[in-house]
Amino acid sequence: MDQVIRRTAARIPDRQAVVEPTSQLTYAELDSTTRDLAAVFVDAGVGKGTRVGVLLPNGTAWIKIAVALTRIGAVLVPLSTLLQPPELRAQLRVASVRILVTVKEFRGRRYLDDLPTAASEDDTLRDAALPALRRIWTVDRLLTAQPSAPAVQIVDALAETVATGDPLVILFTSGSRGMPKGVLHSHGSAFGAVRAGLTARCVDSTTRLYLPMPFFWVGGLGGGVLSALLAGATLVTEDIPRPEATLELIRRERVTLFRGWPDQAQALARRAEELAVTVPTLRSGSLEALLPPSLRAQPGARANLFGMTESFGPYCGYPADTDMPISAWGSCGRPFPGMEVRISDPGDGRPVPTGAVGVIELRGPHILRGICRRDDVLTPDGFYVTGDLGHLDAQGFLFYHGRADDMFKVSGATVYPSEVEQALRAVDGVTEAFVTDVPGVQGARVGALVVCASTEMTPESIRGQVRESLSAFKVPAVWALLDSPDRVPRGTTGKVDVVGLREILAAAQLASTLR
Repeated sequence: MDQVIRRTAARIPDRQAVVEPTSQLTYAELDSTTRDLAAVFVDAGVGKGTRVGVLLPNGTAWIKIAVALTRIGAVLVPLSTLLQPPELRAQLRVASVRILVTVKEFRGRRYLDDLPTAASEDDTLRDAALPALRRIWTVDRLLTAQPSAPAVQIVDALAETVATGDPLVILFTSGSRGMPKGVLHSHGSAFGAVRAGLTARCVDSTTRLYLPMPFFWVGGLGGGVLSALLAGATLVTEDIPRPEATLELIRRERVTLFRGWPDQAQALARRAEELAVTVPTLRSGSLEALLPPSLRAQPGARANLFGMTESFGPYCGYPADTDMPISAWGSCGRPFPGMEVRISDPGDGRPVPTGAVGVIELRGPHILRGICRRDDVLTPDGFYVTGDLGHLDAQGFLFYHGRADDMFKVSGATVYPSEVEQALRAVDGVTEAFVTDVPGVQGARVGALVVCASTEMTPESIRGQVRESLSAFKVPAVWALLDSPDRVPRGTTGKVDVVGLREILAAAQLASTLR
């Protein structure tokens, strides 16, 4: 981190590094302010290997704190502002966080009310349930503190001791059905993964990037913060995205690239149409809903950048502004340089032939360096078993088939939810689709939660179209139609909550039975 900041600040000192609605930082300012802030941390006893939790919304403060910590070798532990008190305490415990930096309140959540208290912010904490935690600082107090002269003098020397193999960050993630886990990445694995994907993301030194994903997830940290820092780009951000304010921000700041989740762009595009707002500076490679029709690709022609926290974001893709070969349409692109992808049999773990569906396994310098409190992370030959299903074609393009634990059988036949979801999303008027199994008296049935652009759409009209591309047993039998992506159940990491999805579909099945 220290080398990245120094080199970028020396090359383009006056370029904006971070812009938010009410403030901005140039690369020169980011360099100087984070050196001083690092010295404040040194005064507090933070050093190489100290694990520091950061519980803040997106903004310049988040980035300054993260950069300051990691420049001197401390380990950043981003924490979700969406966490409920038991989840927050669990993550602090699992990651052995020693110091927590937090806002007092955000979006109605008062975090300090549910954490250990001390007589002052300088007092040492003692809590049997959080044995590693020694201090909680509010962000306001931290950012106004002045470093001592001795601490300022040793910051550069501390930064020189940090190597690429040293830990950079612990990111919490969860599968669609699992408990959160703390994934450890080094400076080398994180920056290497980001660098390998910059071309596919279409991020370069001219980019003005808006990304609404929270920085506490790998999409925001890797796809936003670290991508901008490595490329020398400008990152435009805000703490609470709201359609009208966001449209004004990206228009005013001449944003050239909008990345994030497709449903975010679709919701924003609908509001932009209502307000007659356009963003003419957006380039191809942005999420297509916000682009003019002349810059949009045909469905499936562009790669769905695919990755996970354990690979520090996408590990395969294709330039986001370029059509793939027709034979690869619908794929996730090819593995990035340095990443080896192997497809194995879900039963015996042996490699499967080209074109066969199996479990995706990863090996290479950019994958995780460990998982907190686990020692069974890699196979004996160094692969990480992702739990995702996919197949590689003869040209090396990866096609995703869902999670291994999401795969289910209907009347003895295997159903891959991703295959059904892809068929549903190809229906005109369907903006999102999520598929899972719904238990029934006569066995599992295929259930689909579909977000529609029009209230006139019905299960019958959608079913009629997908029958042309799906075998009869794959066509959903249980339906729930929504008019907004905001109603899709999601967990604290932003992934679709399969349990909540199944509950909605079970209720829909019951209502249909009663009728």
